Order: sequence, then structure tokens, then C-alpha cells
Amino acid sequence: MKKKILLSIALLCCTALVCLAFMADISGRWKGAYKTPSGDHPVEYLFKVDGESLTGAMSTGQGQLPLTDGKISGNEFVFTMNYNGAPLKNVGKFYGDSITIDAVVNEKRLHAVLTRVVEKK
Repeated sequence: MKKKILLSIALLCCTALVCLAFMADISGRWKGAYKTPSGDHPVEYLFKVDGESLTGAMSTGQGQLPLTDGKISGNEFVFTMNYNGAPLKNVGKFYGDSITIDAVVNEKRLHAVLTRVVEKK
């Protein structure tokens, strides 16, 4: 009886670890929009994770900005972008099938919700 319980617990722990490892990978393309008083502004991010380092770029209809100083820890991440010559700090959270990103631009808080782009085969 004890063996079955221990085996069940071990199996449950292994399953949880595999799920966490899968969930913690935000590498890839994500699309969404920043919500602003003037309306939604579409955006696409390309994230690359290497250990705790996060790199990539943000694309809009007006161009692309590289991400710098990116760090990821668990399901939370931060990065900076150079916006009009000023560093713009972004804070994000990963929820498995979606990401939220918050930033402050010109004293206004911006919030984006992104979903992973699934590549068609």
C-alpha cells in the first residue's frame, strides 16, 4: 500500500515538473494589442529565452524595437526597449496560453494581452 502511494506521489510530481517546464517557455511569436484611450494598438513580440536571459523584438505597423536587459524568472519577466531615446521598462507575466505586459509611457500605464502564434505546418 505504501509503495502505491509513494509511486503515485512520485508520478504526480514528475507530471507537475514537466508541465512547469513546458509552461515556462515563452520563446516564439506572440500577438495581441495594447489597450489605450485612443483604441487598441496591435503588436507582435518575438521572444527568445536562453536560461534566465530574454531577448527578442517588438513589432508594430511603425517598425521594430529590440528588447534589451531581458530577464525571466518562473512565469515573470522584465525587459527594456529604447522608445524615442528613452529606456522603457516592461514587466510581463506568462500564463501558459497568454502573456500580459505592462509599461508606462509618458506617465500613462499601458497594458497588453498577447496569445501565442501557432505556426501552421
